[in-house]
Amino acid sequence: MSEETASMLPIFLKLAGRPCLLVGAGHVALEKIGSLLKTGLRLTVVAPDALAEVRALAAAGRLQWVKRAFEPADLNGNYLVVTATDSPAVNQLVFEEAGKRGVLCNSVDDVPNCDFYFGSVVSRGPLQIAISTAGESPAVAQRLRREIDEQLPEDMGRWLTDLGELRREVLETHPRGEARKALLHQLAQRDVCGSDQCPSRQMALGPLDEGDAGEPFFAMDGDEGDSDEVPESQESLEPEPGRVFLVGAGPGDPDLLTVKAVRLIQTADVVLHDDLVPQQILDLASPCADIANVGKRCGVKNITQAEINALMVAHARAGRNVVRLKSGDPLIFGRAAEEIAALGEAGVGFEVVPGITAGFAAAAAIGCSLTSRNAASKVIFTTGHHALSHHQSRMPELEDATRVVYMPGRDLTLLAAEWMEQGLPAELPCAVVSRAAQPGQQVLHTTLGALGEAEAVAAPSLVIAGWTVREMALAETATAGEIFENA
Repeated sequence: MSEETASMLPIFLKLAGRPCLLVGAGHVALEKIGSLLKTGLRLTVVAPDALAEVRALAAAGRLQWVKRAFEPADLNGNYLVVTATDSPAVNQLVFEEAGKRGVLCNSVDDVPNCDFYFGSVVSRGPLQIAISTAGESPAVAQRLRREIDEQLPEDMGRWLTDLGELRREVLETHPRGEARKALLHQLAQRDVCGSDQCPSRQMALGPLDEGDAGEPFFAMDGDEGDSDEVPESQESLEPEPGRVFLVGAGPGDPDLLTVKAVRLIQTADVVLHDDLVPQQILDLASPCADIANVGKRCGVKNITQAEINALMVAHARAGRNVVRLKSGDPLIFGRAAEEIAALGEAGVGFEVVPGITAGFAAAAAIGCSLTSRNAASKVIFTTGHHALSHHQSRMPELEDATRVVYMPGRDLTLLAAEWMEQGLPAELPCAVVSRAAQPGQQVLHTTLGALGEAEAVAAPSLVIAGWTVREMALAETATAGEIFENA
């Protein structure tokens, strides 16, 4: 980080009613006019000529247009100036003259002649999130703005407005003190609406219990600390019950997470994750979150299911929001039924957030549709343990299904033998997919007859078998037993 960048102070300026100057009236200037006028400032534009849009704004009284070249005296009395001309000499002159008068200057796309930079802004009502790269790459700032905008709920502005109104009522109703500060922080984590019957409103305007003990809130560096900060010794009110979210982490690629999953991971107080969830996804969590691995590999358990259930319940009852992060989809071999039952019995609120199951990711990896009008009208999901059926009835040679076997194990001999005993033909196309949709993905193409002799692949893996595998484009060029890697 350069010394100049490190010394910058991010601030939000109140410009309503203040006189400001814009030098230039072309297309670049027009882009800035929209941002400037939103603040309510009094804008004067100086330029020998102007676009029709600028002329129209001047005619409507939205700004004043001075039809001539810039003169240093134009800066007098202005709060800040933006120069948006295609002349480097003019931009430099404006910057130098502004510095002599103590007027802040921004020269568009001219970093050396800037006292400040415009951020790329995400807005939700009174909420504003501004991103700046100190002029290094406005395109990166715009990309980050789009990504943040996708994550924020659309109704967050309305919620923040209601919260602000309730905050002002709290300040008028309750005396200054530690309990009031704790209440304000607690309200910032609750649903709030404008209704008089809003539970948060009734709680906020009721009597404060100065003696309630709880975990302290901590003001972070950069918080709006004018009146709501709580010292480290502060005791909070009784925490509201938290919720548990059973979230699908997908096959491991962060790009395949749902938008809701990303938002929940980023805002969770506690993340209890499977062993297969990669670090890239865990890195999305807040640095303040409590992250714990509660998974198992190859049957080795570091924690029991009962202990996982107890952890979720305990954290939720302590007022924390818990993300139970599961590989793939929570409802596919994720023991979600047991966890849902435990949460229900404990009276803890929960929500299931689906993810992309490994079977779908593996099928996508080999370009195979799991259903086909010509070959398969149903899909059978099983695990390696349950795929071995003792049902001996013969099956049609062209079975109307695609079989997807999770956790098949490294030795596929028994699975292949059982399926052939059921009547499936030796030429049935099969694919063994390892680490689907992750770096190091491998695909082994083979047939049922050769499946038992297939080369072992790295876990986690699964098997896809069926005539739809034959239909895929890759199968036309694949040699039985050939491994394809996707680094």
